[in-house]
Parts: sequence; structure tokens; C-alpha cells
Amino acid sequence: MAIISSKPQPPESEKTQIAQSAQPSISPSAEPRPTQSPTPRSQQNQLQQNQPSENEALLEPAATVDEVGKQEEKIRPQRISEYVGQKSLKEVLDIAIKAAQSRQESLDHLLLYGPPGLGKTTMALILAAEMGVQCKITTAPALERPRDIAGLLVSLQPGDILFIDEIHRLPRVTEEILYPAMEDFRLDITIGKGQSAKTRSLPLPRFTLVGATTKIGALTSPLRDRFGLVQRLRFYELDELTQIIQRTAEILATPVTPAGAVEIARRARGTPRIANRLLRRVRDYVEVRASGAEVNETLAAEALELFNVDPCGLDWTDRRLLTFMIENFAGRPVGLDTLAAATGEDAQTIEEVYEPYLLQIGYLQRTPRGRVPTPAAWKHLGYQPPESQLALHLVDTNPIQTSNA
Repeated sequence: MAIISSKPQPPESEKTQIAQSAQPSISPSAEPRPTQSPTPRSQQNQLQQNQPSENEALLEPAATVDEVGKQEEKIRPQRISEYVGQKSLKEVLDIAIKAAQSRQESLDHLLLYGPPGLGKTTMALILAAEMGVQCKITTAPALERPRDIAGLLVSLQPGDILFIDEIHRLPRVTEEILYPAMEDFRLDITIGKGQSAKTRSLPLPRFTLVGATTKIGALTSPLRDRFGLVQRLRFYELDELTQIIQRTAEILATPVTPAGAVEIARRARGTPRIANRLLRRVRDYVEVRASGAEVNETLAAEALELFNVDPCGLDWTDRRLLTFMIENFAGRPVGLDTLAAATGEDAQTIEEVYEPYLLQIGYLQRTPRGRVPTPAAWKHLGYQPPESQLALHLVDTNPIQTSNA
């Protein structure tokens, strides 16, 4: 809510006098500067031509920063037609947008879930651009107190989009405020305490809440059921990532061959965010080591090998986990706590950061006895899987010790 001060404001003439009086004045009793020998007028003109003015020196870095900021903004697609990948999701949202525009209504509340880096925030910005409304972005941990979410809801205009990232981390009190706001478009406020407490309801404009989460199972049922659309973002295919890399390279003015884009996309783990990050690292390598040459397949492979990213997208820690299980346990099941103690990584970090991708590409298997590297992981790291290890993936005859799995 806006706060209006009742204190009378001084007129413009008085404001000007106050601003002028606040400027530092030069005292006539200041120490005189040391005298210098006069410089000929021709030398003064030459020095002035060689030295840039103070305004030019200040404007040059600002212009460079502004150009970089515009490039970063262009990397995100602005329209749904520019969005690469997620074909089924785009079809569903395109129908929802056209239907809402024909009825002159706001979009229904939308919940997007999936692994990080797949474009949930970008999709929320695209929806706002397609509907011609504003998009206010926040995160669930930032909404600790009820007045935080209340201030956002009151400031919304009709049709605006409120995007809450990591919505599964909303505090319980904040989540309960969202229930009537999403369903009845009203904000319930409690005034006073104890017996004198009163509840008032403030009407809210019809808005669209877009929630993003990587753990849809952590959302409570009352909150999840209030979303009209629940959509999952999937990992990207190789050709989709190649298109994204070529588009980003064009925006960053980095020449890249189709084979070079494919080489980068192959190591991006199916995630556009990782693909753009790897492209920047390859660009740095080429500018320094290859004098800004065109990014081809060879240069891309050399750069990514330098940054410990192999052709399957595994980094140093991924290969360390698999190598430890192969060399120290000969492919036998290993408990999570044992892996954490031997590699020096936190057990939660291994389970939430490294294991999902290894499970996705089929290099790791979870059994009741522990983690087991698959034969594909053995071959990728240059090892020959034994016959006993191959049989272990077919039949697990000893399902015990589930506490360390």
C-alpha cells in the first residue's frame, strides 16, 4: 500500500535553493595551488586532442555493459514461436492463450515442474508477452512473512502474471494466504489481536499465478489442486539443443559450425541452461587459444575436454563416483554413506545432484543393496565389465541392507 506523507512539500524554488546550498562551496581562503610554467597554446590543443574527455571515458564502459545486458535479454525467447523444444507444452499453452484472449479473460493458474534449467522462468515471461501484461517474478524463500505476499498481490493489475519460483518452499502461512487469492481473488486480512481481532477481505484483480518447482511431490494437495494447468517440462533432444546453441551463438556474435554446435549439444545433459553455459566457455577458449576462429567440432571438443566435460556430459565428479565403485568394489553394490565418505561429497549432494543424470543415461542403478554401475558405465570409462557384474543387473538375489541404499 502506498504511504502518502501529510508533511507539506517545499515549492520548486525552495527545492532549487536547498539543492544549491547542499553543493560544496570553494572558500577564498583555500591554499593556493603551486604555480606552473605556462604551456604554449599549440601544446595544449594537442594534449586535449589526444586525451578523451571525462564524459567520453564514463560513457564507454556504460555502453559496453548495456550491450552485454541486451545480449543476455535476447538469449531468452520473447515469443512462443521462438521457443525451441517442448512441443506438447507449447501446443497446450497456445490453445490456453488464444482461448483467454477470445474471452478477454486472464489465463488460468499454471504449475510448471521439472528439472532445473529447462525454461520454466522463460515460459512465464513468454506468457506475459503473449497476453500483453506484466510479469512479476519472485521466489518462495523470499516470501517469509504474510505481508510480503500481500504486498505483491495488492500491486497486481488485471491480467498480470505472478511467477513464484521453487513454490514448494512456500511457508505454511504464506501458502494459506494464496488459497482465497487463487480461488476467489480476495485477500483476507486480520486486524487486531485477541477478542478484538477482525477479518476483512480486500478484492483482488483477476491475475494468473505461475508456479515453478523441481519437486512437485513436495507441494501440498490444497495448493496443487488450485492450479488449472499442471505441465511437466522434459529434457531436450539433441537436435533441439543444437538449434538453441546456434541461436545463442548468433546473438553472441560467435561463429559456430553445425558440427561444432552438435558437439556442444551432445555434452549439455539435455538442458538449455547447460548448453548456453558450455557455449560461453568454448567461446572463451577459441578467443584465447585459436584467435577467435570459427567454433568447429575439433575446437569444441578440445575446449570441453579442458573443462572436464566428456562426450556424454559427465564431469570430473561423475567419473570419480563411477571409477570408485568400479575399482574399489569391482561393481558390487555400494551404500550411499560409503560413497559420501570415500569421495568426500555430501550424501544429499550425491543423491540430488549427481545421481539423477547418471540414472537417466543408464550408467547407474539403484538396488536394495546399494548403487551399482551398469555395464555401459564400465565401457564408457574404459573398463571391461566382468560376467558376475553383468549377471547382477539381471537378478538381485540378496535384497537386504536397505538402510544404506
